Amino acid sequence: MFSPVIVALDFSSSSEAMELSDKLGPACSSYKVGLQLLTEAGPAVVRELVERGKSVFLDLKLHEIPISVAGAVRAAGKLGVGMVTVHASGGSAVMRAATAAAAEYPNLKVLALTVITSLTDSELPEIGLAPSVRLQVERLAQLAADCGCHGVVASAHEASYLKTLLPPGMLIITPGIQLEGARSNDQERVATPEFACQAGATHVVIGRSITQASNPQAAFVSAMAGMAGPVGSSGTSDPLR
Repeated sequence: MFSPVIVALDFSSSSEAMELSDKLGPACSSYKVGLQLLTEAGPAVVRELVERGKSVFLDLKLHEIPISVAGAVRAAGKLGVGMVTVHASGGSAVMRAATAAAAEYPNLKVLALTVITSLTDSELPEIGLAPSVRLQVERLAQLAADCGCHGVVASAHEASYLKTLLPPGMLIITPGIQLEGARSNDQERVATPEFACQAGATHVVIGRSITQASNPQAAFVSAMAGMAGPVGSSGTSDPLR
């Protein structure tokens, strides 16, 4: 079971990842393992997290032919992860292959990645797309829903319209989340947990704002409080307040 805040373990070693898990303790139940840590430490780091009782979001960003994607999803299911990502831009055959493979593992959710948070309208023409992140996200999210994906990955800026576009129950996972006062980085479409929650995100993924904080436990508690949502405030005018 994933908590609203998923901590991204963007480390270069398993020992660093487990050290953070120890610091956060039982309060943090959900972690993301991405390409850096998986390449450095291999699947053993995922197994260790699962053995510790943690829910693991394996962010593979699969973009391959359907048979290869299906094989990777099955491998993720064998590891015991709860979420795995596939690029929606791979097309319907890829996403249908992913969801069919995931069906063998009742607890495994397939998330369709729409547009990565480092891309903005100005970059989309470089890859042959119309200069509108919104249109691209809407198109891919609808395709993902049609293909049976369990959720989508999109920035908090898209969550507000995705929650009305997508069928009830679909997950909206938002990366690019930073706590108030965090330093800027390579992500462009960023937001606070409060903004993401009010926009309609079901879960947020937070890395550096927690993992590089002087007090990771306090940063995690702050993020969880943000996802609880302030009472009586729309809060959607300024994503980083």
